[in-house]
Amino acid sequence: MNNKVLVYIDQFHGEVLPISWETLGVGRKLADELGGDVAAVIAGQDIKGAAEQAFKYGASQVYYADDPSLAEYRPEPFTSLISKITQDQSPEILLFPTTTRGRELAGMCAIDLESGVLPDVTAIELQDGRVLATRPVYAGKLLAKAFCDSAPQIITTRGRAFDKPEPDPSLTGEPILVDAVIAEADTQTKVVEYAETVGGVSLTDAAVIVSGGRGVSNNPNLTPPEGMDEKQAEIWRAQQGFKMVAELASVLNAAIGASRAAVDAGYIPYDQQVGQTGKVVSPDLYIACGISGAIQHLAGMRTSKIIVAINRDSDAPIFKLARFGVVGDLYQILPPLTEAFRERLSK
Repeated sequence: MNNKVLVYIDQFHGEVLPISWETLGVGRKLADELGGDVAAVIAGQDIKGAAEQAFKYGASQVYYADDPSLAEYRPEPFTSLISKITQDQSPEILLFPTTTRGRELAGMCAIDLESGVLPDVTAIELQDGRVLATRPVYAGKLLAKAFCDSAPQIITTRGRAFDKPEPDPSLTGEPILVDAVIAEADTQTKVVEYAETVGGVSLTDAAVIVSGGRGVSNNPNLTPPEGMDEKQAEIWRAQQGFKMVAELASVLNAAIGASRAAVDAGYIPYDQQVGQTGKVVSPDLYIACGISGAIQHLAGMRTSKIIVAINRDSDAPIFKLARFGVVGDLYQILPPLTEAFRERLSK
């Protein structure tokens, strides 16, 4: 096969991340325009089922390494595998989903393959056989278009920036088993354990996100339990505010997000932070509650399709980006808004 495009499929314990199928869809379109095929590569243990899925999403060929040394993600064995397959197949384009693993692998593969990386791309077109990629710069304030002059052209695609293809059950194939490149004994890092977050909707995959900021703690009518100092009382008020955020998120089957200010203040765990130093998201609907709109936060959510802002300060920067804005106290706005959604969605 003439594989013009190679796509890395990101999985965790056999479960493929949805953004991987979005990236494979991009690869399929690019390969069609280049007049070639698109191959997928996936690594792990007991992943043949996941490898077979890739055919249904448009892969012409699938390479999979199924080995105990790849059971847990570690950058050295995964990078070596992808780099070797790329060298063997010589694709013009190498695509990764913009996940934590995808970003790391793209950078490390670029070193092995002596190429460059176009990261966090939100739009792609071909010009004279080269990829012209659009990506946000300056904390998302501007969009830049760039080429990668080296080969292969390595690109990471932002989640939910591209359509996820519908799986076609009629598309099947037999994935090609390849050997791991680095033996377990030669891998310098070991995975000791995982600390899992139970429940909730994934921020990066969510179609709807409800986020809270420092404003969730600004309710003077709430009386904290006796014995709390000022900081403890602030966090307690914020937790009551985030309960309202969580209730609205539950009604909308949404993920819960937060600004960096809320995370730094100890209101909510870091894994729910949206922003330049948190998670970059592109949901269909983003509801910002008590978030003023610092540049760092806007960089992580400005590509949301519809942004709704709820804030007491009519001059808050978030309103410049929002399509709909509500000026007022979120403690008075969220309960009736939640109830209205509940009634509407129950019909």
